[in-house]
Amino acid sequence: QVQLVESGGDLVQPGGSLRLSCVVSGNRFTPKVLGWYRQRPGLQRELVADISSDGVTKYADFVQGRFTISRDDARNTVFMQMNSLKPEDTAVYYCNGDFSHPKDPWPLSLWGQGTQVTVSS
Repeated sequence: QVQLVESGGDLVQPGGSLRLSCVVSGNRFTPKVLGWYRQRPGLQRELVADISSDGVTKYADFVQGRFTISRDDARNTVFMQMNSLKPEDTAVYYCNGDFSHPKDPWPLSLWGQGTQVTVSS
């Protein structure tokens, strides 16, 4: 059974930094895409950033160069370095991956349990 376990969430002051990690286990195939989503209070879950197995990255507009996603497939881990954090970045951050067979065109999307990031003075 595939598991995604996030860590790194914390309380941080505005302007501060955090590094989120997500360790994947139990997967048969290298994830095609790994990403970070967030859910702010009262709002829908939204994409923050993702990275393909080829290293192609995609970021939401609100990131504005503040976050960097990376992956280490040897360690089965995806990271997100978050700098210049703002109060509006406060959310539960979820790790997500596409674990479908390499030849399967339909994604198999799996989620972690989330890690809380709170940006407040």
